[in-house]
Amino acid sequence: MTTTAMKPSARRLPAWMLPGVAGVLLLVAMALSTHVVVIGSSADQREEAFSPDAFAAGAFPKIAAWVDSHAADAADLARGLASDRDATVAKHGTPGSIGPELAVRFTGTLGEPQRGIYPVSVAGLPDGQHIRVQMGPAINGTDLRDVTGTIAFGQFRNQIDYQNAAAAINREMKKQVLAPLGTASLSGKTLTVTGVLQMINPTSWLVTPVAVKMP
Repeated sequence: MTTTAMKPSARRLPAWMLPGVAGVLLLVAMALSTHVVVIGSSADQREEAFSPDAFAAGAFPKIAAWVDSHAADAADLARGLASDRDATVAKHGTPGSIGPELAVRFTGTLGEPQRGIYPVSVAGLPDGQHIRVQMGPAINGTDLRDVTGTIAFGQFRNQIDYQNAAAAINREMKKQVLAPLGTASLSGKTLTVTGVLQMINPTSWLVTPVAVKMP
């Protein structure tokens, strides 16, 4: 007579233990996937919410210093762009996708504004060359952010933060430069302006200031 050995069947956990085991497995999975960030570390700083105003407060003085050190007299800048554009951009600005960002300085008399933008009469400019300067209350564009070439999209989490940085830098400039002037009634006054323009139209420059002085 032949006998067949019976294999022991796998033991099953009692039903009442299953929820507890599942809970343990869940805790293990959570522990393995948890990213620990040490307070004060570089990772902690990266994960903080972006503050455009804090960024601008640190960035604007550096931008203003860069523009001041690279600015060309407006008449010289116009002639340089006409004779050797590439060399002039390399010396006084930063190439851009639409047009180069350029640092400029001029002394001129302000005309009547339109929506916070003043035409400026500047001696020595080539015929047909026009300069306007935006004095607020609205300061538009990204020229201040872009002129140095050191603030790039890759430094920010997304396009919104990148745009907010530009707007905050404009606000910081208004606070530091324009607010002390009282820009509502500057027509007829002579000012020395150091600022930034993006050269889209070679004969019509819109300048965003980083410094304004009354001679």
